[in-house]
Amino acid sequence: MSKPKITALFVAFDLVSAILSWLIFYLYRVVYIEETGIIFKGSFFQNIVLVPAFWMLLYTLQGTYIGTVRIHRLRSIKITLYASILGVIFIFFATLLNDVVMNYKQFYSLFLTLFGLHFLITVIPRLIITTVHVKRIHKGAFGFNTLILGGSDKAVKFLEDIKNLKQSSGHILKGFVNINGSDFKIKDELALLGNLDKLEDLVEEYEIEEVIIALETSDHEKLKDIISRLAVSEVRINLIPDSYDILSGQVQMSSIFGALLLKVNTGGIPNWQIACKRALDIGLSFFAILVSTPLYIILSIAVLTSSKGPIFFRQERIGLRGEPFKILKFRTMVVGAEKSGPQLSSSTDNRVTKVGRFLRKTRLDEFPQFFNVLKGDMSLVGPRPERQYYIDKIIEKDPQYLYLHKVRPGITSWGQVKFGYAESVEQMLERMKYDLLYLRNMSLALDFKIMFYTILIVFKGTGK
Repeated sequence: MSKPKITALFVAFDLVSAILSWLIFYLYRVVYIEETGIIFKGSFFQNIVLVPAFWMLLYTLQGTYIGTVRIHRLRSIKITLYASILGVIFIFFATLLNDVVMNYKQFYSLFLTLFGLHFLITVIPRLIITTVHVKRIHKGAFGFNTLILGGSDKAVKFLEDIKNLKQSSGHILKGFVNINGSDFKIKDELALLGNLDKLEDLVEEYEIEEVIIALETSDHEKLKDIISRLAVSEVRINLIPDSYDILSGQVQMSSIFGALLLKVNTGGIPNWQIACKRALDIGLSFFAILVSTPLYIILSIAVLTSSKGPIFFRQERIGLRGEPFKILKFRTMVVGAEKSGPQLSSSTDNRVTKVGRFLRKTRLDEFPQFFNVLKGDMSLVGPRPERQYYIDKIIEKDPQYLYLHKVRPGITSWGQVKFGYAESVEQMLERMKYDLLYLRNMSLALDFKIMFYTILIVFKGTGK
């Protein structure tokens, strides 16, 4: 079964479970609590649609359907329990609190019955799907395309370990990449696919989902280079640990029967926050466009009369996973400002119009990017997207910039709030430090904090 089908199976069973649990609960309520017999009132037909829709929204915001192919039974129980508690509390206060009951004990009975029904009817199909899927992985019928970097003794030991496992680890080994010149100790076991300079091409060609680095963790520079280059992709990165890594507590096991690996954390937030962040992006962007319509009209007229040329400025930028997109802004410069090639603006740039200078200081030139957010190219908060021309110059000096492509670029960012617009590659590198710090500390709370300070800049007009 393919990965999209596994997710679709979870969605289908969750929807059926939500409908079934609410139907059984309704029958329990009218027969045993209200004692009116089986009567389907008008509210039943309304809630049999709204309640399951609420559950599906809650699961989506929880991030339930992200990474379903790597789900395990304990996590399945945990996320179902958390969602059931939160969801039943909400439904109880939204729809049941006004029910006519004889005493408070009936409220407890209703609450516990709804919770018990929903949890059990939801978790049982999830556990069945998860168990079947996990067994397919253990039997080697399903797995993840894996690439080993390096052919040293570490790689040889890893191959021996996974061969001795009673159950498959889920790694479908496609081959290995040479790192240290003559490092070919596993050439009899795995195919040599190429050298490190072809890493990105190999990941794409073999549809690699997981990379295992057989390199000493003390070799910081080489590790930094490899991890930075892989940051653009969605591959899971693991290191083969040594004794020091184990003793220092860095090794985390997700499976008792799995291979001993050190998972590399390249930043990010929990699945439920990823889903909530996207939902907030869409909701707040739609609201901002709706409320700001008069402002859009005023600014459009101002830009149109400031100098000859279009109202909006479109330019190719690099976004999530290195994909290019067209960013949308109010035009702040004269037409043909870059006829001599890419140029960064400065505080004394005579290419910037008078209206454009005001728009830049207040960040109002960025307002059209709410449409980029709705389209999915950008987020409200995230590292500012750059052009490929400047990205190439930045990564020559610090390849860590590629980490920023792990998330959607934003209308505003920590670097934008703290540093403002960059006037040179050196300033871009300085601003990058703040954006990397954001990536390491991503959370919804931090996003709201950055948005708050951005709003202050808009009203005060203190932007650089």
